[in-house]
Amino acid sequence: MGENDDIRVWISQLRKGLAELCVLACLRDGEAYGYELLRRLKTYPWLSVTEGTLYPILNRAADAGWVALEHRASVTGPPRRYYSMTEAGTKRLTGMIKAWHEIGASVEVLLNDNNSGGEL
Repeated sequence: MGENDDIRVWISQLRKGLAELCVLACLRDGEAYGYELLRRLKTYPWLSVTEGTLYPILNRAADAGWVALEHRASVTGPPRRYYSMTEAGTKRLTGMIKAWHEIGASVEVLLNDNNSGGEL
């Protein structure tokens, strides 16, 4: 495995770790069904997820009470599952955003610290 492959694996793991935050952020402005969420996330190439990642996140979020699930008939096919943010989900997202900013700020300080002992 070459260096570029190692970086791709690292990026993949980083994206998986951020997927829940990004999915909840997509629901912040209103309800959506799964395919619509995939499309929203694909507009941000570094944040794009697959169905195999999205639906387990949505199922866990529904089980935890962070999102509400509603089945609705669709004109063009099978019924769709619409997901919307609950009050508990909004609180979770707010906490995750705060943590993201704190982690990001710490990483930025570390990466820009001339005394960190590493050369970048």
